[in-house]
Amino acid sequence: MADSAGIQQGSPAVGAAGLVPAAPGAAGTEGSGAAGGSARIAAKKAQLRSSPRPKKLEKLGVYSSCKAEGACKCNGWKSQNPPPTPPQTDQLSNTVNLQEPCRSCSHTLGDHVTHLENVSEEEMNRLLGIVLDVEYLYTCVHKEEDADTKQVYFSLFKLLRKSILQMGKPMLEAQESPPFEKPSIEQGVNNFVQYKFSHLPSKERQTIMELAKMFLNQINYWQLETPSQRRQRVPSDDAVGYKVNYTRWLCYCNVPQFCDSLPRYETTQIFGRTLLRSVFTVMRKQLLEQARQEKDKLPPEKRTLILTHFPKFLSMLEEEVYSHSSPIWSQDFLAGATGGQIPIHTVISAPPVARPIYYSTSPVSVDPSTCGSGSPARKPTSVLESNPVGEKRKTSEPLHHEENKRPRVVGDIPMDLINEVMATISDPATIPETSLLSAHSARDEAARLEERRGVIEFHVIGNSLNQKPNKRILMWLVGLQNVFSHQLPRMPKEYITRLVFDPKHKTLSLIKDGRVIGGICFRMFPSQGFTEIVFCAVTSNEQVKGYGTHLMNHLKEYHIKHEILNFLTYADEYAIGYFKKQGFSKDIKVPKTKYVGYIKDYEGATLMGCELNPSIPYTEFSVIIKKQKEIIKKLIERKQAQIRKVYPGLSCFKDGVRQIPIESIPGIRETGWKPAGKGKELKDPEQLYSTLKTILQHVKSHQNAWPFMEPVKKTEAPGYYQVIRFPMDLKTMSERLKSRYYTTRKLFMADMQRIFTNCREYNAPESEYYKCANILEKFFYTKIKEAGLIEK
Repeated sequence: MADSAGIQQGSPAVGAAGLVPAAPGAAGTEGSGAAGGSARIAAKKAQLRSSPRPKKLEKLGVYSSCKAEGACKCNGWKSQNPPPTPPQTDQLSNTVNLQEPCRSCSHTLGDHVTHLENVSEEEMNRLLGIVLDVEYLYTCVHKEEDADTKQVYFSLFKLLRKSILQMGKPMLEAQESPPFEKPSIEQGVNNFVQYKFSHLPSKERQTIMELAKMFLNQINYWQLETPSQRRQRVPSDDAVGYKVNYTRWLCYCNVPQFCDSLPRYETTQIFGRTLLRSVFTVMRKQLLEQARQEKDKLPPEKRTLILTHFPKFLSMLEEEVYSHSSPIWSQDFLAGATGGQIPIHTVISAPPVARPIYYSTSPVSVDPSTCGSGSPARKPTSVLESNPVGEKRKTSEPLHHEENKRPRVVGDIPMDLINEVMATISDPATIPETSLLSAHSARDEAARLEERRGVIEFHVIGNSLNQKPNKRILMWLVGLQNVFSHQLPRMPKEYITRLVFDPKHKTLSLIKDGRVIGGICFRMFPSQGFTEIVFCAVTSNEQVKGYGTHLMNHLKEYHIKHEILNFLTYADEYAIGYFKKQGFSKDIKVPKTKYVGYIKDYEGATLMGCELNPSIPYTEFSVIIKKQKEIIKKLIERKQAQIRKVYPGLSCFKDGVRQIPIESIPGIRETGWKPAGKGKELKDPEQLYSTLKTILQHVKSHQNAWPFMEPVKKTEAPGYYQVIRFPMDLKTMSERLKSRYYTTRKLFMADMQRIFTNCREYNAPESEYYKCANILEKFFYTKIKEAGLIEK
């Protein structure tokens, strides 16, 4: 439904403070053009990539040299009738004539694009992305007034132009490649936090980490002043060294924000102390001035952090940046009271590039008569539901699903032993504390702790036409409309408002200090067994805190309580990564007949789904995993304590023995090792026939078996038998089984596997046939294991 959404983990707006880093323009000025410019270019690329192939060829022909006989020197096709400037969309023709002659060399458009005839769509889309980057840089070259910057833009323009002609990947030619200095700015700030603040209590140290993250984020989006501007401001400075770093920054950090065909690096990860020294003074001055000017706009809880703690943090860091003897810039940085050399793990890492994670969902296309009035999605919701999301599901609650009645697997750890180990780690103090910013902390850990302390809360709310409006809920709905409108600038506000206030839709709202800071708008289809996610956003100054993950986990819990176990949403290229982290995939579990006609296909977006497991308490899942790791660790320690005997080393290899059976290694069986078993081969022909017949019947009855029931017809799939040399189908397998062809299980499994392999070889991964093959293959091997033909 939505054109885009704003779970922007790592957006330009600093999560902790609400200060907005500079956007491209004058050095050090503030704005928000970076994300907007990037989004506009991405939208143009998506539009161009969805064009018909002839249109793509026409676009690439402009940048392709002529391949006609006679060694034509034309380096790009030019139309006889160029479009007006600016182009008038109502006069543009959708037809492309490959025989149209070039205005320069008179050869046809087809002569310029002959090398693209057999190029895949994926490669062509990559080249089209470079084409738009070339056009963007061409505009930059003509608009840029600074000579040094113009020269870099022009060099990158030529590089991308060359990569289109040669159909290669753009590679920056430089004497040095990133990183350019060690330790990096990010590592230096990490060392600074360790060096100055490691003695502080956990809560105060967390504040320092938040300030450090804020600072690193500012550097990543800071606009460096041009070399000419710097020469005027600091005439005595190392002009040559700064110009080198400025050029590197443009090539590796700044321009790739918009031209994504170039590799993109974080400023804080490839530059070190030298660049930081050149920008720190000006940056510190402008940041503090900006904070003072906007202090009235800052949330009350952030004012002390920004106006009091941040200036002190910058002053202390400034001393270390310009000090000649500061230890934080040593690659052998020492920490700890003992003076020993301690490896410094990353405490803070800068948020990722400011690419808004947009996602798209489909427009609703539902017949009102199909919506039952008794479902949870249709109940009047003008008042808060009784503790809809804050209340955890009890483990004792019955779950009416067959997967929860699974038989106990042989080899499972006895519950008595687990309970005994659990008793030793039931004290939270014995579980090692994980830094919220370490590589091992869960994404939602900080948000979960805030919820426990009552800092944030979650409520499922919605509008109603039947009950008297609740003022607080209406205020929250207005707040959600504002958050979605602000974070989804490409979406019409009227459209957002209509869906947020639509009684058929609900929104899981994230409330902090009485105000809305984020939410997920969704529509439930209980009769169809799925829910459609419509909008998802967290306000920009509250990002990079795990709220997006925790929101999604609460939404999963809510739907499990209402016995809806599938999510569907349409995601564009920026959102796919976010949804994958939340358990979504392109492998849709919901049958197509269930959602076709309920959600409309959205052009340029990818349908993604998530199947919920009712056994998983999602909001506490990371805590459970942490406990399980501790249990495994304790069990390993116990096992190691039991194996006290130490055997001498193996000496047989000195005598010329090349290899020995694993089971002959002394002590190997005491560790719990067992020889790997193999699937049993049924020797009785009748028993084998009966088993294979049952498995084949199960496979043929599966809902995803329909593409494989009979041989592929040549009329339906032209060229199929030129690609697939050894076809196979379920009808043929039935005939072979009846004629007693399958004398071993291996023959039967080989034929079944050939069905799936052939399907994946002939069809595209996004096709429905490909997905059916994957699902049916998993089902087949499940049945094979159940029959005992292969090891579980």
